Amino acid sequence: MTGSRKQLICIYVLLICLFITACKNFTSDNSEIFPFNMFDGQDDTVNRLVNREGMTIKDRYLPVEGYIRVEYEEGSFAEFLRNQRLKPYGEKVLYYNGRKKPSKGIYDSVFDVDIGNRDLHQCADAIMLLRAEYLYLQGLYDKISFNFVSGFKAEYKKWMEGYRIKVQGNQAEYCKAAEPSNSYEDFRKYMDMVFAYAGTLSLEKELVSVSVDKMNIGDVFIVGGSPGHAVIVVDMAVNSEGEKIFLLAQSYMPAQQTQLLINPMDEDISPWYSIKGKEKLITPEWTFELDTLKSWND
Repeated sequence: MTGSRKQLICIYVLLICLFITACKNFTSDNSEIFPFNMFDGQDDTVNRLVNREGMTIKDRYLPVEGYIRVEYEEGSFAEFLRNQRLKPYGEKVLYYNGRKKPSKGIYDSVFDVDIGNRDLHQCADAIMLLRAEYLYLQGLYDKISFNFVSGFKAEYKKWMEGYRIKVQGNQAEYCKAAEPSNSYEDFRKYMDMVFAYAGTLSLEKELVSVSVDKMNIGDVFIVGGSPGHAVIVVDMAVNSEGEKIFLLAQSYMPAQQTQLLINPMDEDISPWYSIKGKEKLITPEWTFELDTLKSWND
């Protein structure tokens, strides 16, 4: 091989390398224009199921091929959950102190939720807030109540009447301390009180066990403990054979914004989950037995 030919081959190889590097940088810097990164196979499946412009769970996540979303009545808790507002795609979960939680291997989207600046909004708290927000928006104030770990029943209707909860050790009692109010600000103060004294231990006892075969949006996989953990089903789709896939959301410790989880068990359908042929539900930060699924006692 002549020297000039060797030089031409070297130049050709160099140009190819430069072209590949430029393409990688271009797709990285222009992800909104080119949502599918041809150099990152790990994200291909997720990208195929994601509408990055969607700002709710229902609008952002497309069902896996062959599945359609399960229908629920308008105004139901299920519809409330799948229409939860999300932050722009690609934003990071914020901890209560403003730090960002890395997304790799854990979550795909962030709920648009204000969690305040105290270490309160953890796993069970996020689920209780979703439930209470739904009841509050529906005007079902009498149904907004949660038990503290001590067993005390914190009722929002009492809070509306101006009663506040005084806690000393394991004892709690109502005391009249404010004017009657049903403002959203006072509602969130009530929820902060619930966050401080309720958790997976108490919520697990309030919910009722349900078979995974009868799973619905709004059901919760929960393990009570210190620590325990809980995740909530926020959307669901079904195929012609009745097999279900579902989306999960969580908060975690320390207090952080609610997040829609990826599926570490099955990247082919992530972020959707399926328990077909599974003995356990494996999520990014907790593994649940299938008999830990519970529902609200409506």
